Amino acid sequence: MENLFRSFSVLLATVFIFSSCEGPRGLAGLDGKDGADGKDANETCKLCHNSAGVTIKANEYRHSLHFTGKAYKEGTRNACAPCHSHQGFMDVVSNNTPSTITKNPTDPNRYVNNYIASAISLNFPEAFNCFTCHSSLHTNYQASEFFPLTSVSAVPMTMFGGSKSIDFAQTTGNLCAKCHQPRPVTASSGNLIDYSKLISEPESVYNMSSISFRTGVHYGTQAAMAAGTGGIEFGTGYENSAHKSEASCASCHIASPSGFSGGHSFVATGNFLGCNTTGCHSGMSSSNPGFTFTQDNVASKIAELADKINAIGAGHDILTKDPEDGLYHGYLDIYDANSNPDGYWRNPAHGTPAFPTLTNAQFGAIINFQLVVRDGSLGIHNYPYIITLLENTIDAI
Repeated sequence: MENLFRSFSVLLATVFIFSSCEGPRGLAGLDGKDGADGKDANETCKLCHNSAGVTIKANEYRHSLHFTGKAYKEGTRNACAPCHSHQGFMDVVSNNTPSTITKNPTDPNRYVNNYIASAISLNFPEAFNCFTCHSSLHTNYQASEFFPLTSVSAVPMTMFGGSKSIDFAQTTGNLCAKCHQPRPVTASSGNLIDYSKLISEPESVYNMSSISFRTGVHYGTQAAMAAGTGGIEFGTGYENSAHKSEASCASCHIASPSGFSGGHSFVATGNFLGCNTTGCHSGMSSSNPGFTFTQDNVASKIAELADKINAIGAGHDILTKDPEDGLYHGYLDIYDANSNPDGYWRNPAHGTPAFPTLTNAQFGAIINFQLVVRDGSLGIHNYPYIITLLENTIDAI
């Protein structure tokens, strides 16, 4: 206890000594100059996030298939991810992934399609969003960051292993073309088929690839048809609409909104505000004779081509109708346990016959049918090219 008291006394003395050594305080100095006010982050956000900016665009986007569709669930496969997920798209753009098909380095008898997304982009894919097309957003938080777009370079076509390209004069359309392009038809080795033989050897038996329910060019044919690039061009006389050089995808698909069309819905159906602009059309509407003639004429040629293709089956269609709309979409009526279990040809449950033998020209006709039907515009994208492609194909088979 005595030691504890002695230690406490020493501590008090120390505090007293140091306290008593402090000199008198001087006068208070003048206040310093105020620093510059910091930026109001909320005010910066409101440059874009307001009722006339991002807010309304986000509402429009909620009505788009880019947002509501479930295609992004295909983004866990590296061959699908470039067009089926945000991460996959950004991956091939940032890596400038080539559209080439080259020999497999480990097997010289096989080929690989190089247009695939890297493995790191396949985890938990997400749907396309604002940052997919507007990759500069939230860089400096300025209203100008909607541009530049993610990619507006010419698009080497994966259908042709990069040997052909889509390039719109209004280059914003190239952003859309990056995905809205057909996929390649490949042999069992993985190499491209020789499309030129479909024209140069029209009567030869087609044997360059296997044929199944889904054989063909997949869905995204819009840019190829709008650019007049990629069809199996039987005959001559091919020309392009002024749309290729004087318009862009955005001209109509991001036109001023009208009802549930336009804006960032990307829906053009029933909205002619993008057509009726200075230097383009005037008085264009769903009842305009030019519009109705184009769609009616293309629809009739599609039906005529479908009839000629189906006649190959000698009593049974070789194209299958979609159960929802009753239309032919370019799929072949071949049995597939998962995708077409009621398919007619090669159906083991019914013992139906092998699929008919096709000539090169007939297979080329099927590709052209898919290109035009899956384009979905009934000729509006590029009437001169599309109608010539249909007429020449009908004559070829």
